[in-house]
Amino acid sequence: MPVVSAARYGKDNVRVYKVHRDEATGIHTVTEMTVCCLLEGEIETSYTAADNSVVVATDSIKNTIYIKAKEHPVNPPELYASFLGKHFLDTYAHISTANINIVVKRWTRMVIDGKEHPHSFYRDGEETRNVEARITRQGFEIRSGIGGLLVLKSTGSAFHGFVRDEFTTLPETWDRILSTEVDATWKWSTFSSLAAVQEKVAQFDKAWEDARKITMKTFAEEDSPSVQATMYKMSEQILEAAPGVASVTYALPNKHYFEIDLSWHKGLKNTGKDAEVYAPQTNPNGLIKVEVSRS
Repeated sequence: MPVVSAARYGKDNVRVYKVHRDEATGIHTVTEMTVCCLLEGEIETSYTAADNSVVVATDSIKNTIYIKAKEHPVNPPELYASFLGKHFLDTYAHISTANINIVVKRWTRMVIDGKEHPHSFYRDGEETRNVEARITRQGFEIRSGIGGLLVLKSTGSAFHGFVRDEFTTLPETWDRILSTEVDATWKWSTFSSLAAVQEKVAQFDKAWEDARKITMKTFAEEDSPSVQATMYKMSEQILEAAPGVASVTYALPNKHYFEIDLSWHKGLKNTGKDAEVYAPQTNPNGLIKVEVSRS
């Protein structure tokens, strides 16, 4: 007889904007995020017996997302995800797990005539700060991350010494353009409770700032022998900077820029050391992933 082996449901793509107004200084701080909340628990009969009595309506989940954003801080997002997830477990005895995903957009304060403006911002690229939280009665599993950080350097990258056989056409290179869209995630050691998350709340912003700085500094300064070697160095530095992190994951797609041979036009030199004009590529692309954990 068929059985439900796994199930979860909830509300996705809930867009939330919150403004904090400091009455003493007149300075506003804004946060825009997209929230997904999926619940698990004793809900099998809603699938197998059309029993809606176990269903917390997804519209109610959406409303709860807004209400908890009003009642609690939304920064850092790891803390807000913990408040939100715990609410569902405390409120509904048959719910055993709340899966909370948060994607925070990047609004950067404007600087006008050399001064930070108190309430004006601009969208500073497509980079996001990401959180994935799995909240159960046994503990809070939290992953933090960076997504959509597009980086490029015009030299300082090589790739040679790789396997060459009858399938290989890629030439070796000792100097190339390196570009990627950073997807970095760090998994925290499991928190036992909301109180444990609150006790360590300061570490979330620091780890995000450190991971971002480490990623860009290593990318920029290392004479990279390969994406694999560079992403490993990034990972080990994050583990050193954030003692509460158990593992670090990177996924880095290659954004290729190919030389264009223009010798057909009046002998114009545009390859090797003479290359200045390149053709940005889309698909296919290399994709390199790694997870680095504490031993």
